Amino acid sequence: MHIGQLDLEQINAELAEQSPEAIIRWALSLNKNTIMTTSFGVNSAVSLHLLSNTPESHDVPVVWVDSGYNMRDAYLVADTLMKSLELNMRIYNPLMSAERRNAILGGIPSPDEPEFDEFVHQVKLEPFSRALDEIKPEIWISGIRKEETEHRKNLGIVSIDGRGILKVAPLFNLTEEQVVAYMQKHQLPTCKHYFDPTKVRDDAECGLHTAIA
Repeated sequence: MHIGQLDLEQINAELAEQSPEAIIRWALSLNKNTIMTTSFGVNSAVSLHLLSNTPESHDVPVVWVDSGYNMRDAYLVADTLMKSLELNMRIYNPLMSAERRNAILGGIPSPDEPEFDEFVHQVKLEPFSRALDEIKPEIWISGIRKEETEHRKNLGIVSIDGRGILKVAPLFNLTEEQVVAYMQKHQLPTCKHYFDPTKVRDDAECGLHTAIA
């Protein structure tokens, strides 16, 4: 079945009471080209652990857009997770390194400066567009949850974005407490210091989930 023919309302109703594991298995059962994305943020290990423990995952590519501006702690945890979970990583970096940008352009522009939108495009959206062009996924599994931002509250476990990609959010209905409990149960590593230069606030979007092209 073509992605555009799916009845999203019915699917969301059917998946509403399902576990994150079951939602991932449902997505993989569609037998479409699939990716998972990660930011290697504080609780990113949950989605990655779920994927790595799903036999049907078939080496699903895990896309990480690494801005080059993250903290040492976050990079060390990311390295630990990539090795311990044996993830099929696809890492995409901006065309200009953080050090070069700092030297030539003066680093990260303020969100109220006109250069900020172009900065977001260069360090986040362009690398992700490159990933989509190369992998050509029809399904995108992400770790977003409805309680994180106003934009995400209006999505659903399953949605289709402006690019025609089916977005699947296995953790959509989980609370912060449930996520933390999963991390503790499985003794998953987390970073104490994480930095996304494209997010104005913790509850703001970085652009990947609002871009339409």
